Amino acid sequence: MSKVTRATEVLEKAGVSFTTVTYDYDPNAERIGLQAAEAIGEEPCRVLKTLMAEVDGKAVCVVIPSDREVSMKKLAAAFGGKSAAMMKPADAERITGYRVGGISPFGQRKLVPTAIEATSLEEDHVFINGGQRGLQVRLAPKDAQSVLKAMAAGLVA
Repeated sequence: MSKVTRATEVLEKAGVSFTTVTYDYDPNAERIGLQAAEAIGEEPCRVLKTLMAEVDGKAVCVVIPSDREVSMKKLAAAFGGKSAAMMKPADAERITGYRVGGISPFGQRKLVPTAIEATSLEEDHVFINGGQRGLQVRLAPKDAQSVLKAMAAGLVA
């Protein structure tokens, strides 16, 4: 597995301090983020999952703890919209340039507005997908927010 992806290149270019962690990705896992947390031996609240959604039909990226679910009502409100829905996997792959299970908020093919769960910013470090299945990057959550130009919002149900 290559530890150099578009995601890691974006972080390098931004001068962000990060490390990579690899693990055995299980494509049959019921919840991919929780499987990643277990595989790397980290608390699920610190392993953030990247979700692609639509608010009023426009693509957005959402980064939340792997043990939580996004509230569509809170998501729509965060982006000033009326309704939100999860994006179809094929659309998420087309927009991001990544495969489901390996979608990173960093280095996506198309820049879309991004929000990160506000409580995640209280952690001293978090893990976020590094741009391929089985690769996580460990970094400070404020660095992730800065690179992504992400708004902080209460997004979880």
